[in-house]
Amino acid sequence: VQLQASRGGLVQAGDSLNLTCAASGRTFRSTDTGWYRRAPGKEREFVGAIKHGTGGSYYGNFVKGRFTISRDIAKDTVYLQMNSLTPEDTAVYFCSVGVYKGRYYPTSWGQGTLVTVSS
Repeated sequence: VQLQASRGGLVQAGDSLNLTCAASGRTFRSTDTGWYRRAPGKEREFVGAIKHGTGGSYYGNFVKGRFTISRDIAKDTVYLQMNSLTPEDTAVYFCSVGVYKGRYYPTSWGQGTLVTVSS
């Protein structure tokens, strides 16, 4: 599985940013897709995931409605829409594919993309 995340970038606090994760081989039709992030000096953190069957999404507690994961199956692309960004959202963001067994378990990873939020 090859996963390619879009380039992140530098944004200001309060801005929005949309990350995409593209896959090869109709991947997202048969696997769940999740996003993680790793902030400087911190452990990797679960952002959220979308189920391949229902398209339902679920998120880490810190998201608090600010982020939305969606998908375009025809394009084999998953999106992470991030709104009301704060400097605490500065991190390298990773997309992944995986399975849901009570919680999301990633099995393959894409390259991370850096998102920097300035105050």
